[in-house]
Amino acid sequence: MRPRFAEIPATRRLALFKSMAKSVVLSAALVAAAVALPGCVYRMTIQQGNFLEERAITQLQVGMTRSQVRYLLGTPMVPDAFDKDRWDYLYYLKKGRLHKPDQRHLIVYFQDDKVSRFDNQDARPMPPAEQRQTEPGVVGPPKTPPAST
Repeated sequence: MRPRFAEIPATRRLALFKSMAKSVVLSAALVAAAVALPGCVYRMTIQQGNFLEERAITQLQVGMTRSQVRYLLGTPMVPDAFDKDRWDYLYYLKKGRLHKPDQRHLIVYFQDDKVSRFDNQDARPMPPAEQRQTEPGVVGPPKTPPAST
């Protein structure tokens, strides 16, 4: 039978108390480290899909052919296998882990190989390529020199 706590000598009780206090402090330190460490982990920027500039979207018109749309907007990232008359242009940008992802979706509908209508589900315009934030070391589009008169 185990002795009761009161029956244990005072020096032994003090040693037990110290070891319990150390384990509580160590547990608290481990919990604090587990909470703080994920905040220190670098999360890279994730960019996927077709980046469409506002000027390209404004040039899109009803009646354009498929080749004209492909020249203007590029090839859609995910072609629809079930509906050949619909092209989806998706864009996704996630910066770090605390920022809300930036998502845009443009759908182009064709009828008789010509644009019948298009739907820009995200009304916010995309920033021009010169103002986009990129990873350090990534070269952006070439800057055009000012026109001389």
